[in-house]
Amino acid sequence: MPSGIRWAVCVAASFALAGCASSDLMVKRQTETEAKVEHLIQSGKKLEQHVNELSGQAQSQEDQTKAVSAQLKQLQDVISELRTAQDELKARISLQAAPKIEVINPEPAPRGKDYGPPADYVKAFGLYSANSFPAAIEAFEAFLKNDPKSSYAANAVYWIGECHYSMSDFAKARDAFQKVVNDYAKSAKVPDALLKLGYIQAAMNEKVKAAATYKHLIKAYPGSPAAAKARERLTAE
Repeated sequence: MPSGIRWAVCVAASFALAGCASSDLMVKRQTETEAKVEHLIQSGKKLEQHVNELSGQAQSQEDQTKAVSAQLKQLQDVISELRTAQDELKARISLQAAPKIEVINPEPAPRGKDYGPPADYVKAFGLYSANSFPAAIEAFEAFLKNDPKSSYAANAVYWIGECHYSMSDFAKARDAFQKVVNDYAKSAKVPDALLKLGYIQAAMNEKVKAAATYKHLIKAYPGSPAAAKARERLTAE
């Protein structure tokens, strides 16, 4: 074979080999790239799954926190109701006290929740318990006038409302119960006052207002005995 032709054949073979090598390199790089893309896709899926799991855990913890908060509020409502009932029981017991002994210059009794209701409050409550409603109203009003910032002020206003309610004077009873709700928002008597407001509205044929009052009571004080009675009224109506 002439040397010129042999040289041409060698050059052609070199280009062919170079082309094959370049093609193999491209295939190799393409394969590596596809593998990296697939790895990134899988990593992305795992990351998304992990984020979803964390979101689910966070939502679960938030739901648990809300449930615990609701249970604590119900417990606080029940405790407030029990304290109020205890105070009223002390008032009733004091009405059955031992024979009176006259004391010259008696030392004023300390006031406060630790020592039970004040004497003038007990007297007014005794009149209410004896169904002497007009006299009880006067006694409770005198108590409020003498000690308007007493821790029993809300209770006194509430029992004034009960006196009017017992005498079927719904307008004055409504005003008293509304005063408890408006002026003594933190009092344990608020749930009972709301319940009686609903009763009065129902008695005055204001059914829509009564239902709204019951629903507000249930939402605001879900664990209270008053809320349980409100649910019964809503079911009955």
